[in-house]
Amino acid sequence: MAAGEGTRMRSSTPKMLHPVCGRPMVAWPILAAREAGAGRVAVIVSPGRDISAGLPEGVETVKQPRPDGTGGAIRAALPLIEAAETVLVLSGDVPLISTTTIAALLGAHEESGAAATMLTIELGRPAAYGRVVRLADGSVEKVVEAKAAGDADASQLAIREINAGTYAFEAAPLASALAGLSNDNAQGEYYLPDVFPALRAAGLSVGAYLADDLAVTMGVNNRVDLAAVEAEARRRLLEAHMLAGVTVVDPASTWIDAGVEIGQDARIEPGTSLLGATAVGGRTVVGPHTTVVDTEIGAEAAVVRSHVEGAKIGDGAAIGPFAYLRPGTVMEAGSKAGASVEIKNSRVGKGAKVPHLSYIGDADIGAGANLGAGTITANYDGFRKHRTTVGRDVRIGVDTMLVAPVEVGDSAYTGAGAVIKDDVPEGALAVSENAQRNIDGYAADKAAKMREEQDT
Repeated sequence: MAAGEGTRMRSSTPKMLHPVCGRPMVAWPILAAREAGAGRVAVIVSPGRDISAGLPEGVETVKQPRPDGTGGAIRAALPLIEAAETVLVLSGDVPLISTTTIAALLGAHEESGAAATMLTIELGRPAAYGRVVRLADGSVEKVVEAKAAGDADASQLAIREINAGTYAFEAAPLASALAGLSNDNAQGEYYLPDVFPALRAAGLSVGAYLADDLAVTMGVNNRVDLAAVEAEARRRLLEAHMLAGVTVVDPASTWIDAGVEIGQDARIEPGTSLLGATAVGGRTVVGPHTTVVDTEIGAEAAVVRSHVEGAKIGDGAAIGPFAYLRPGTVMEAGSKAGASVEIKNSRVGKGAKVPHLSYIGDADIGAGANLGAGTITANYDGFRKHRTTVGRDVRIGVDTMLVAPVEVGDSAYTGAGAVIKDDVPEGALAVSENAQRNIDGYAADKAAKMREEQDT
């Protein structure tokens, strides 16, 4: 169910698309359900809210014509229910329900033979959650809502077991019971749990599976809720990585998105964020104070105090400190991008080094090359971008300007301060010299002119 208006989020972005650790909120329960064995997945949406950008591939959508409660939402999907055998109902704004919990609920439902099985949990302070009223045999009689005054009486409000909003139904009984739903309540809405009395009246049983994971109650209604859910999701993700053999030096200052892959014996230093479709190889060190987005990092590499996005970093490569690798950058095995180096849409060959204070854009750097401090590729002529090619084992002198398009042949050299506009042959040394001219008395003349300007 994902048809809520989400007005309390105070956002132009639909609530279900707000990210939780890099993944749209609505995608979390969908993926958990699929991992638990769900087949056909449909999301019930509001007609005025397009959340297709957050849905995993193969997910269907069903429009709920009007915002008339959870019962109205499920009734909108009646054709899908009639074509199913077992129906699992999840809430799109409760993202942290786990595959384990869903599998346990479905297992309990199958074992009991009940027409419906609801997920419940006990809370010390149930607040506005619907209370689960059980019969003497432990089965569920009904759920009493507590959202508004008059929904529940005092004895019902004293119940600690609450409805977690997740259900497993046998499809045919559910379809029949939906037809008799009423909105005769304080909210004027159709509540899905109101099908339980109808099921019982038909001689069918309603069961409950008592969960012990409080995350099943962590719904998102506003930005405060979103922050709490994301903090818990981050804690769980970090814990899973650590249990799998990753060292996270300071979990409190480390952000890792859902879906990030990290190899065994990798070390994540404080202040590091691994975001998007990022993969980190085994025995690699990332951080401190490093952000990596949509990047593949090989084994035994090091990325220190840097920002990396849309790049590929090979085994044993060294990045940073203060490097900026932009999309399209490929650092091959054993290569280096050192202090205050920016690289964009370029390939740095095996063992090649760009040690410091350089900008490399739209370039191909051959294996074993070494680019001196202050090397710049002038890749833009004001109209188009051009590529620079630097061959194998080239030595680029400090403060060299490579004006693209230009090619430096294998094993060639450039002198310090050279401006290279023409191709350099293999094994050659390229220099560009301007005669030095000293102007005597320049400082005194300038001081005199400044005094004249002040006097006037």
